This record gives sequence, structure tokens and C-alpha cells, in this order.
Amino acid sequence: MRTFSAIAGCAAFFIAAPGVVAGLVPWLLTDRWGLPWSSLPGFVPVGGLLIVTAIAALLHAFGRFALEGLGTPAPVAPTERLVIGGIYRHVRNPMYVAVLSIILGQALLFSSLTLAAYATIGAIAMVSFVRLYEEPTLARRYGAQYEIYRRAVPAWLPRLTPWRG
Repeated sequence: MRTFSAIAGCAAFFIAAPGVVAGLVPWLLTDRWGLPWSSLPGFVPVGGLLIVTAIAALLHAFGRFALEGLGTPAPVAPTERLVIGGIYRHVRNPMYVAVLSIILGQALLFSSLTLAAYATIGAIAMVSFVRLYEEPTLARRYGAQYEIYRRAVPAWLPRLTPWRG
């Protein structure tokens, strides 16, 4: 895939997947973000920081897919190369971690148990998808390179130091 096509594909997928899961659905679940902000001490700044940090991580991860992998996160237009640079040196699934962090940030911002429950359901769905589809697919596609990476970099809780494989 050419770089421009990969960037365009990633942009479209960004809107279709994380845009819906971490944006549209929480917006609908919170009555269009009509809930009052949390009155619990620290929840608003921590939630806001979590959201901003996760959006930055998500944009970085999408950029790595387009520029390093020459593909998209969409299964119909996968990367040509295994993406293991940047944030991927710390955690194997930064997009899922970021999307869940955005939802949890909103749950804190609004003190919303509904959004916390939605994040829990989303986490179960994401972990299941990764285990049942993504990991076997990546193992078939990239073989030993993926197995070395998989053993060295955690799936969900980031390493503090980057992997230098």
C-alpha cells in the first residue's frame, strides 16, 4: 500500500472505529455529554488528563500503522510490515488501551457508572478479539518476528522501558 493510501485508510478507520467507540457511543450514553462534571475531588483533572494523553497515544499509534506498517488497523487493509516502533515498543495493543482510557477518562469526568460499565464490556470484547483473532492472524502473517515481539512486549500494561528488539 502506498503511504497516501495508508494515511487515508487510517484516517477513515480512525473515524469509523475509535471515533464511534470512544466518541459517539459515550456521547449517546451520557445524553450528549449533558451530565454535570464530577464533583468528586480529582476526578475531572484526572479524567481530562487521561483523555488527552490517550488521544495523543491513539494518534501516534495510527500514524505508526500508516507510516511504518504501510497499512491500516482495519483487517481488510492490514499492514505490510509488523508495527513495532514508537509506542508499540511499550505495549502491543496501544490503540485498544487508548480507546479504553478515553472511555474511562469520560467515566471519571462525569462520575458515570454507565461509562465505567461500557468500558468493562468494551475491554472484554477487545481482549476476546485480540486473543481469538488478532494474535493468531499476526502469528500466521509475521511468524517468528511476531513471536519474538509477543514474548518481549506486554499486551495491555505498558513496559516502562522501550523494547529494543
